Amino acid sequence: MTTTETKSRTGENVSPAEELRTAISGFVGEFKTFSTGIHATLQKQEDRMNKLDRKTKMAGRPALGTAAAEDAPHQKAFAAYLRSGDDEGLRGLELEGKAMSTAVAADGGFLVDPQTSETIKSTLSSTASIRAIANVVNVDATSFDVLIDHTEMGAGWATEAGPLAETDSPQIDRITIPLHELSALPKASQRLLDDSAFDIETWLAGRIADKFARSEAAAFVDGDGIDKPTGIMTYPIVDNDVWTWGNVGYVPTGEDAGIGSADTVIDLVYALGAEYRAGATFVMNSRTAGLVRKLKDADGRFLWSDGLAAGEPARLLGYPVLIAEDMPDAASDTTPIAFGDFAAGYTIAERPDLRVLRDPFSAKPHVLFYATKRVGGAISDFGAIKLLKFGLS
Repeated sequence: MTTTETKSRTGENVSPAEELRTAISGFVGEFKTFSTGIHATLQKQEDRMNKLDRKTKMAGRPALGTAAAEDAPHQKAFAAYLRSGDDEGLRGLELEGKAMSTAVAADGGFLVDPQTSETIKSTLSSTASIRAIANVVNVDATSFDVLIDHTEMGAGWATEAGPLAETDSPQIDRITIPLHELSALPKASQRLLDDSAFDIETWLAGRIADKFARSEAAAFVDGDGIDKPTGIMTYPIVDNDVWTWGNVGYVPTGEDAGIGSADTVIDLVYALGAEYRAGATFVMNSRTAGLVRKLKDADGRFLWSDGLAAGEPARLLGYPVLIAEDMPDAASDTTPIAFGDFAAGYTIAERPDLRVLRDPFSAKPHVLFYATKRVGGAISDFGAIKLLKFGLS
């Protein structure tokens, strides 16, 4: 046996290099086993933490139909104010520095609790109104300005050494949307309010939302802009062939008081600019929809198709249809069908706060609840909305 050989554990003669390789191989194997064990342990710990995190989130999530924990004091105080006129709880919350959610106006009442406010907003958003497809913004001022660049800024090609030509400047229009006060005045008997089983918040939210939704829907269609929003049907209308900014373009059906053929609806679609058609919607009332449903193309196929799933809107020529009952009926020289990208064409501006003033004196033995909010609306892009006129020209 040479000096460079040693004996292995089995008694065989091995070289130092072979013994080193064997040792390294054993170490690597043992390290892999150790690493696998560590990884498994960490994975188990991570799984336990994930389960704990999910349980924590579920425990902290408010139940459906109840306010979050931070809103509970305000909700309780607001309920006391509605039932008995006790406003000490609301004023106390304001003194604690929570004026953002419990602001008090001397003659304007108190802001409703966040849960009730969200219920009303959700109801308004889901109603069959222009609001459902318009651009809705929250503001803190008494008006909202929309800046519209309705022209294309000039552009031109240039060479490396050639002179640059001056391009045209864009034209900016400012559209001011004033906010108007919308009010509702539901009432309930004091005996009913004294009944602890009566859900005063849900009842009040439902009554206010119903009144607001009906008033808004009508104003967004034919409001005259005097102490109310300006509706889409109250702007000047002109034949789309001579349309100019500030007017709403229309396409005639060519038939007095009639919708004509399927071709007129197709003409209406393509009277709208290509940049608006991707987000466009038809708007009409139920009686007009009854006429449109009967239209067929040259191959006898209906232009109208009902939604394939619950809650999905019907479609006309592939575009969704909003049934808004405040749209005018079909008659001679009326415009009962609107088509356009209302998210671009009509803007609704509103303050996020909703105030309620309790009045137990004016209608005894009933208690009146004077609810107010501020909202405005106007066309913000005259090129984004077109009308179908039931007339010869």
